[in-house]
Amino acid sequence: MYLFQPLSTPVVTGLPDSIAVKEAESESVPTLSVTSKIDQVFLLVEGETVKGGLQTRSLNVSVLVPPRASLDIPVSCIESGRWGGSRNFTGSAGHVSRRVRRAKSAGVEQSLRHTGHKTSNQGAVWDSVDYELTRLSMDAPTRNYADLEAIFSESGVEPPQEYRRLADAAAELIELGPLPGQCGVVVTHGSRVVAAEILATPELLAAQWAAMVRAHLLDAPAELHGRPSASRALRFILRLATAKATQADGVGLGTERHIRTSRLVGQVLSWEDTMIHASAFALAA
Repeated sequence: MYLFQPLSTPVVTGLPDSIAVKEAESESVPTLSVTSKIDQVFLLVEGETVKGGLQTRSLNVSVLVPPRASLDIPVSCIESGRWGGSRNFTGSAGHVSRRVRRAKSAGVEQSLRHTGHKTSNQGAVWDSVDYELTRLSMDAPTRNYADLEAIFSESGVEPPQEYRRLADAAAELIELGPLPGQCGVVVTHGSRVVAAEILATPELLAAQWAAMVRAHLLDAPAELHGRPSASRALRFILRLATAKATQADGVGLGTERHIRTSRLVGQVLSWEDTMIHASAFALAA
C-alpha cells in the first residue's frame, strides 16, 4: 500500500482556479461544497486553507475530486470570531501549521473510530489556532489563522520587521524548490522529528511546496538541540507505514487510513494501489 506505483490516471493539485468552493447548502461549520472545473482528478490536501465564506476553514482530510464532480468535504473552522459574509471562498496560498493539523487529525481519527464521521474536535483546533496567533504576536481581530499569511506577503508589501527572518527563509527555500525526484519531506527540530509529509509524485510535491515551506517555518523553534538524523527520520516514516489504522472510504476517490499511536497521529490517502498523500505529526513534539 505504501509503495509508489505509477499512476494510470494523472492527478493535479495546487491550482486554485480549478476548484470552486462555497458554503454547503445547510451552511454548517464542518462542511463545505467543492466543484471541479477541470477534466482531471484534483487533489485537495489535508491542512489546506480556504478564505472567505462565512469563516475561514481548513480541510480535515485529503480529497481526490473526480473530474467535473461536486462533493461535500469535511473541514474545521480556523477563524473563531466570525460567522458572516459571502457563501463563496477564495483560494489560499497556505496550509495550517503542524500543531493545528495535529489537533485536527487527532480529532478526526477519534471521531471516525467512534462515530464514523470525519469531524474534528473543533475546540482543540481553535485552541491550537489561538496558540499560534499568540506565539507569533499576531493581531487577528477575528482570531483568523489566515492572518498569519501576512508574514509571507507576496503583494510587494514588506512583511513586519519582526517576521523578516521567517519571510526571508521561506523565500529562499521556495526559490530552491524540491530536489530532483523528491516526493516528500521529514521535518526535524534539531534531533527531534516532528512531522512528515509524502506525495505520490514529484510534481504533486512541487505544486504544494510553497505552502508546505511556509507552514513548517512558522513552527520553527527559536533554539535547536541536537542534529537531524536520517535514521530517526526513516524510523518515523516506518512507524506511520506499519501502524494499525482505521480505514474509511475517501470523500472522493480512494481509501483513507487514519492512524494514532503513542508517538504520532497521521493520515494516508491511497488510490489505484498508490499512496497519494500521507501526513504525520509527532505527539510528543
